Amino acid sequence: MSNSNIVIIGGGHAAAQLCAGLVGAGQGARVHLVCEESHLPYHRPPLSKTFLKMPDEALQPHRAEAWYGESGITMHQGDPAVAIDREARTVTLRSGAVIGWERLVLATGTRARRLSALAGLDNVALLRAADEAAQLRTMLAAAQQVTVLGGGFIGLEVAATALGLGKVVTVLESAPRLLSRAVSPTLSEHVLATHRAAGMDVRIGVQTGALQCEGTRLVTIEVDGQPQPVDLLLLGIGAVPETTLAQAAGLECADGIVVDAYMQTSDEAVLAIGDCTRFPDRRAGAALRLESVQNANDQARTAVATLTGAPRPHDAVPWFWSDQGSLRLQMAGLVPAPGTPGAIMVRRPGASAASFSLLHYVEGQLHCVESVNAPVDHMMSRKLLDAGRSPDPAVAADPAVPLKTHLA
Repeated sequence: MSNSNIVIIGGGHAAAQLCAGLVGAGQGARVHLVCEESHLPYHRPPLSKTFLKMPDEALQPHRAEAWYGESGITMHQGDPAVAIDREARTVTLRSGAVIGWERLVLATGTRARRLSALAGLDNVALLRAADEAAQLRTMLAAAQQVTVLGGGFIGLEVAATALGLGKVVTVLESAPRLLSRAVSPTLSEHVLATHRAAGMDVRIGVQTGALQCEGTRLVTIEVDGQPQPVDLLLLGIGAVPETTLAQAAGLECADGIVVDAYMQTSDEAVLAIGDCTRFPDRRAGAALRLESVQNANDQARTAVATLTGAPRPHDAVPWFWSDQGSLRLQMAGLVPAPGTPGAIMVRRPGASAASFSLLHYVEGQLHCVESVNAPVDHMMSRKLLDAGRSPDPAVAADPAVPLKTHLA
């Protein structure tokens, strides 16, 4: 059994970027890509937006099928890994196939958080992967009213898409504000006001209770003591890292697969990348787990360097985006935690009332910029953070002074 293989478990953005990087380094013939899904690796962000809007919209693969064969990559689609033997350096697939490896990379991503009380109901949907998106698209076409449980990115993106399709939309969030784990209170308030102004019924700080079902359909959900009728319910209450294989193999896990700055796990022969990882972040001064396309791609590049014998530590400024109806949210850096000493925020107006950026400083250092319908500000903010530049807050807030001038 070959011991020169690089086996990648996963079919998301991190795995696709890693394949591309290894092919670019002349290592494609060593790669085995093991995917749970039968689809080629595809772009995930459209699943909550254009894929749901258009009945004939197809998945957008990262690469054509021919590319994998021409690059020498051995594909194992629809045949997930079920066991890792670190001592023998093998991976066993559901089909019974056994693949030997020299290096193993876990790019297993996340799985949607579920509620056992809602399992198996015909009008309750999740959204993480293509098959779930296809099912949700069919369910949306038949529904008049959509209830979204959870006010995070996925929930709000689907809610905005459903509203655009003419559905009556209700969003239920138990936290006191939307997107509370990802954006500032000021941005949360703007997102809330914008969605409500568009006609979305958004309720924050709610308590949900008893469920009423008729057969295999959810009929009502109790919200703050009152029954809320349900036609279609999307469960958008977050995701958990997929660490099942890693834990069974004895790798260190702590709300994610623990890796070092080179994406190596507690076993240096095994790497992990993407949403499933908990990694050290220099800027935060702590270990983080991030769910974003950017983070997946950046970690894949770090893994390529490690696997090809030219290791360099992961040190990328995180950035995110979310399209929600009329809102294009773009965040560079991480918002300071509430109460952080020395933290201030300044608002930089944009070209219209619907366009602005929020610049967050800590002790005079620029830490994060949240941009709303301001893509140029976002791009310049990323460059400022990459370069370690911190323009004077008052000057940075002046829309007459382009942010790019602070890079000179």
